[in-house]
Amino acid sequence: MTGGEKSKRTRSLILPTLNPAREAIRNRNSAYAAERFDRVKGLCDSAIVLARYLADGPYQFSMAFGRGTFNEFWGVTSENTEILNERRRWLREDEGRYLAVLPEAEELLKEARELGDQVNSPLDTTKIHSAARFFGEHWEPDYLLLKRGADGARLVCGCVCFPSSWALEEKIGRPIGEIHDVVPALNSTVGRQIQTFLERLKPGISWLRSNWGLSRSAERNQHPIRKTPRLDKSVTLSEVFFRVEEQSLVALPKSDGILFGIRLRIIPLEGYAGTVEGLKLATALETMPEPMAVYKGLAPARLRIISLLRG
Repeated sequence: MTGGEKSKRTRSLILPTLNPAREAIRNRNSAYAAERFDRVKGLCDSAIVLARYLADGPYQFSMAFGRGTFNEFWGVTSENTEILNERRRWLREDEGRYLAVLPEAEELLKEARELGDQVNSPLDTTKIHSAARFFGEHWEPDYLLLKRGADGARLVCGCVCFPSSWALEEKIGRPIGEIHDVVPALNSTVGRQIQTFLERLKPGISWLRSNWGLSRSAERNQHPIRKTPRLDKSVTLSEVFFRVEEQSLVALPKSDGILFGIRLRIIPLEGYAGTVEGLKLATALETMPEPMAVYKGLAPARLRIISLLRG
């Protein structure tokens, strides 16, 4: 193998998937860094964006990662003012639900500060709680800090203002394996590979992947306490939203930690009946394993949405 071939093969790290067709997913995630500024420039319509997340053929669960830079994921977008205003609103109203920090997060926050300087969000305090909140108010993505240890990575800090039906206050302090227990088949199939990946995470790279679901609400903040509308068999396509979590993992080598980021992209499905993208999504929903459909909260509406998408 030539040096060039070696370089090409190491551009993205792929964990085993539950479907053999993972090359398309790797290419999609690798392309993310180059394409994500379409959102900032306003050049990309929703159909192109939606197509990016839907592979041809049956539903695929993947832990495929592409490579990017810190600024590409964590930097400022055209939605900055709107997003930060909403983040600050939720933190003012109920900080305890959206912000959590343990004492062992101190060194991780200090190292995160160095990264924050790259995206013009210099930290103006050295107090651990104030630092955690500062990032929550000045970074667009939700963030989590994981501390690596003998028992794996453990969640020690986070600010999650836009959760997808989960509660930060229930996850803080727990190891990543426990947090993933709720995801069907994840630990049993790729749990060990995930742990190895996190242990060997190389610094200087933003490792990127995405995860999609459906929602009956366009709200960013879907904390369980808010009781946002649930999908059921009465839903219309105008009430269904394709909700994507774009995710970033960044190693913090000095503190032996990991910075995990989540950006949301929400696309209304109204108008997609009978389209190429709508038919792809219908196939993915039809072939999604039932436990995964239940986990994603779309099982009661699955047949209804498939029928609507197929026109």
